[in-house]
Amino acid sequence: MRYVQLRAFHHVAVSGGFSRAAEALHLTQPAISDQVRKLEEEYEILLFNRHKKQVSLTPQGDRLLEITRRLFDSEQQALELLSEVRALRAGTLRIVADSAHHLLHILARFRDRYPGVRITVHSGNTESVLDALYAYEADIGVLGNMPESRDIEALKLNSTPIVAFVARDHPVAGRPSLSFRDLAALPLVLREEGSRTRAKLEDNARVAGIVLTPAIEAEGREAVREIVASGAGVGFVSAAEFGSDARLVSIPIMGGGEMMMDEALICLRERKAGKLVQAFFEVAAEMATT
Repeated sequence: MRYVQLRAFHHVAVSGGFSRAAEALHLTQPAISDQVRKLEEEYEILLFNRHKKQVSLTPQGDRLLEITRRLFDSEQQALELLSEVRALRAGTLRIVADSAHHLLHILARFRDRYPGVRITVHSGNTESVLDALYAYEADIGVLGNMPESRDIEALKLNSTPIVAFVARDHPVAGRPSLSFRDLAALPLVLREEGSRTRAKLEDNARVAGIVLTPAIEAEGREAVREIVASGAGVGFVSAAEFGSDARLVSIPIMGGGEMMMDEALICLRERKAGKLVQAFFEVAAEMATT
């Protein structure tokens, strides 16, 4: 087994094809195909199902990919360690967040301090944020709760209650509060399954003996916001994420017990020592104490 063979396999697996892997590695497609073929022949194992121009991982390929993700991520960390100054001048930091709102002030200070670092921010829910971290597709995540896993390093950013929100001209817009019984009688606009806000809301409603059934289920916070703004129903969000929108009003939820969302900055513990991740956490910690 040679390094170049594992590298070829890894890039085909993560990019979804031999031609894209060849582009990423600046090699020809026949060279990539040959390296993967030799790896399979040497160990008498099939790593990819090949059908016409489509490739997919076999079960053995899936297991090998789990290993090569760690291998090449460790290689990247070693590179960062050996060129720390350069990493903070021209590296790339990948963030996936359940709400970018909690990052805005941190991003501004981080960019002031490290203007050469490129940052990508993608949105997701609790499940997809964790999946991205464990798949090494993101360096840092933002979640609406403090995870208890030993694999995760977390920094609490804030803690705010879940509130309901409606269009400004909605019939209940002037109410001082809403109970779960009130909510059960209204058309609700809920996030997709996997949303921590939705899960906490539904759990607390069940404790109160109420089942909340969505009239509309939408993927993503912005989709919910736009649907609610149209007057179609009642949405839910943590108070910190409600923001400022002249079309909407927020309403406290009463009688539901403790429904606080602890927004946290997280990363895999094994990656906390990475220069860019460490620098971002340091800036976030400064902001949390000022």
